Amino acid sequence: MKKRLFFIWLFTSLAVSVFSSGRIGLDSLDYYLSKRQEYDRLKEKRIELIKEKITGTSEDPEKLYLLYEHLYEEYRSYIYDSAYVCVEKLLSISHTLNDSEKMAAATVKLGFCYLSSGLFKECFDILSTLDVSRCSVETQIDYYINKSRLYYDLADYNNSSEFRDQYDLMGNNIIDSAIELLPIDSPRFWSTLGLKRMKSDNNRGALEAFQKMINTRNYSEHDLAIATSSIAYLYFLQGKEEDAKHYFIQAAISDIKFSTKEAVALRNLAQLLHAEGDIEHSARYIRQALEDASFYNARHRQLEIGYILPIIERERTNLIEDQRDRIGYFLTLSFVLSAMLLVSFFIIRKQLKHLNRAKQIIQQTNDDLTLINSNLMEANKIKDEYIGHFFSQNSEFIDKSEALQKWIARKVLAKQYEDLRNIPKNLDAQREREELYSRFDEVFLKIFPDFVNKFNELLKPSERILLKKDELLNTDLRIYALIRLGINDNTKIAQFLNYSVNTIYTYKTKMKSKALFPSEAFKQKVLEIKSI
Repeated sequence: MKKRLFFIWLFTSLAVSVFSSGRIGLDSLDYYLSKRQEYDRLKEKRIELIKEKITGTSEDPEKLYLLYEHLYEEYRSYIYDSAYVCVEKLLSISHTLNDSEKMAAATVKLGFCYLSSGLFKECFDILSTLDVSRCSVETQIDYYINKSRLYYDLADYNNSSEFRDQYDLMGNNIIDSAIELLPIDSPRFWSTLGLKRMKSDNNRGALEAFQKMINTRNYSEHDLAIATSSIAYLYFLQGKEEDAKHYFIQAAISDIKFSTKEAVALRNLAQLLHAEGDIEHSARYIRQALEDASFYNARHRQLEIGYILPIIERERTNLIEDQRDRIGYFLTLSFVLSAMLLVSFFIIRKQLKHLNRAKQIIQQTNDDLTLINSNLMEANKIKDEYIGHFFSQNSEFIDKSEALQKWIARKVLAKQYEDLRNIPKNLDAQREREELYSRFDEVFLKIFPDFVNKFNELLKPSERILLKKDELLNTDLRIYALIRLGINDNTKIAQFLNYSVNTIYTYKTKMKSKALFPSEAFKQKVLEIKSI
């Protein structure tokens, strides 16, 4: 019992916190709609537990009556047919017990089943023949509330204002009897009073009564759904659509959580959203409302929804057709844009190919220019080194020629003709040539310091050149040094080295046989040896 009271307290606290936390949007309702099967499973689980208890207490009519009454409470707003079966069981047990109180209470419950299912005549017939004057207060309250609801529903169902006002007045007269019997300030007292005020067009008083019911914090989820749905309707009558929407959403959520299928909140919300132009939500909610009404087998609810559903569905169909036309337009536009994009892609691709080709040409030109610049710098370096060297050598040669000229003049003037015979001894051509080669080697190795090592790398290991002590270059190396300097004419090489052309050719042939590469490749490798 304590555990049950704890859950009731927790439930009511959560319900109150919802109202104090601000507006609830359609996203919240959509979430609970997605969870509705889970709430229905919980309802079915509770029902199964009661049925198991009924099976175990089939021999005790009193306990059986209480269990079927409990089962009826689970079914009363969930499934009409099952609730009706429970009432039949209650009537049968009450007759077995010969208990007039239980018979009357079961009959009132039967009237509620007829009323909720839209069987107004059947409900009127059974309630009109019932005398509850000697029944318990609880049975009398249920009787008066159900009978007043009968007239209220007839008023809502009837389109004639004359009959509607008449039915509302009759309902108000009957509901007064229930209000007199209800404990003052109880949740049911305020909800019943709110219903009477609402049907009496006392909207302000009705809002106050329903709000007081919520403030009691002692109500079920089903009671909360009825109160919030009524508040929403009253706000709608006052033209406060946003307030009405908020409370309709809350009422619909409470109906889902209690698995109430005989409800109007979702239907009314669908109508409100339809008026606002939210066709998508409106169509979804009205279909769900029809599904719930069909599940419960509420005939009058199905009929009411049947008036609204075609209108919403027609507008939804128009909306879908507009969207389809819009999608077709956008698809066509997308196709055209895609085609343009494809053409642009091929044009850009072609331009990129031209650009890449131009880049390659530019890069090749840059590489060629770099190579040319490198060669020019190398040529300038060679030119500077050798021009300076040969200026110096020519200056020495002039000095030597001038000294020789003066020496001859002195000998002739002194008539020392015999000394003139010694001129060849003073002129040592071989020594001068060796000095020329030595200076050539020095200048060349100054420009190409790694020439000997790099040249040896082009030869077979067994054929590499080993220089003698104090030897900078030998004849083989000088030949290819001249080639590296750009002198390819064998005649010029022969003149410089004081050899015959055939000798130069022989030297080159032997060296090519020692190389790691073919003739032309070997020469190219020599030309690729870098200067400093």
